[in-house]
Amino acid sequence: MFKKILPLNLIISLRMFGLFIVLPVLSVYALDMPNSSHTMVGIIIGGYAITQMLFQVPFGTISDKIGRKKTIIFGLIIFAIGSLVAGLATDVYTLLIGRLLQGAGAIGSVITATISDVVKEEERGKAMAIMGGSIGMAFALSMIAGPTIAAYCGGVPTLFFIVTFLALASIYVLVKYVPDPPVIKHTYLESDKFKMFENKNLMKMNITNMLVKGFMTFAFMIIPIVLIKTYGWSESELYKIYLPSMIVGILAMGPAAMIAEKKGKYKLILLLGVLFLAIAYLIIGLSHTYMAFVAGVIIFFIGFNLQEPILQSLASKYAKVHQRGKVLGIFNSFGYFGTFIGGFIGGMLLDITSLSVVSYGIIVLCIAWAVMLFTLDNPAKNKIAYIHLDDTDHAKHQELHTKEGVIEWYINDTEHVVVVKYDESLTDEESIRKLLKKDEK
Repeated sequence: MFKKILPLNLIISLRMFGLFIVLPVLSVYALDMPNSSHTMVGIIIGGYAITQMLFQVPFGTISDKIGRKKTIIFGLIIFAIGSLVAGLATDVYTLLIGRLLQGAGAIGSVITATISDVVKEEERGKAMAIMGGSIGMAFALSMIAGPTIAAYCGGVPTLFFIVTFLALASIYVLVKYVPDPPVIKHTYLESDKFKMFENKNLMKMNITNMLVKGFMTFAFMIIPIVLIKTYGWSESELYKIYLPSMIVGILAMGPAAMIAEKKGKYKLILLLGVLFLAIAYLIIGLSHTYMAFVAGVIIFFIGFNLQEPILQSLASKYAKVHQRGKVLGIFNSFGYFGTFIGGFIGGMLLDITSLSVVSYGIIVLCIAWAVMLFTLDNPAKNKIAYIHLDDTDHAKHQELHTKEGVIEWYINDTEHVVVVKYDESLTDEESIRKLLKKDEK
């Protein structure tokens, strides 16, 4: 499994590193440009997310049709062009165009779907957890690299040029090392096509992703502004807050992912994350010294890193194979919408009110969020049957649609097997094999 997903993890890590690396310093850089404002800064920070939101579902859907690799390459090229434009920008409007182009390369859900394609169902949770951990590591490293490189190696434009190179390097990794996904045939009832929109658990995960990303974006907007404009820090000193945040984030991330994936305690980890986020913004809103503000930021990163590594994994557990690209596209669209709102609305609110008032509003949202998560169902402990096609009567495959306990099924042509996911409390592998068995002549 590790050999299959390692190149894909590298690609998504490089891409996310490229997005994250500018966040610690972008708000101050954009605020110092002519005709800028907190609102404009918020749009620039979250602007890439609006195009991500618009293109996630089309990219995911197209990848289901024409293939994952072609779609990922196209998205990485757009991302590289946007990064180059942002690096060359000398005004806020060109910078915004670059950020919007960065977001238009919306391949996050396609990479996630590809990982789901190349690993077995039983290993998917572990693979998604590894991916989440890789993103978390990229996030943590970018917190140190961004301010350091910007302070000593040419400023924010240098960061965008590095991102351009990483995007092009990712294309090489994809072509050279990523295996082709297996050829899968899936059969489903017409009435099932839109049931993903009726899945309450998926909608709760979509809202959760939106809130996590929104609060993250707002945090990245205010951290450098408050420390530099209010407390007189320099850009080169920002590592003093991002380094401890990175350390505690990593320490929180590993155990959280393990408890969620191995113990099935997804809801508990999500609720703990909400609690830490609420406490963080309470401290940030009440802080009158940089020490209190830093403490709030560190607590924020604990809450963020508790949740981030498991979100993709949990969302994928609620998606059926023929919907995976589209479902994860919708999931990521909600996340990017949250990113945009966190920057745009956050910037607008800071122009008309105080940080403390905004923080209190976030706490109210956290309370409502926690109530919603209490009603989230933990994924069922489902089982998978792999039955060789030669051992089945192909005419009987359609009977799986009405077989009690069968959640979904599809044919993996590459491995020449029919894959059946079932609820072990309602049926078992033996009865499924009997149902599909060829009649003796």
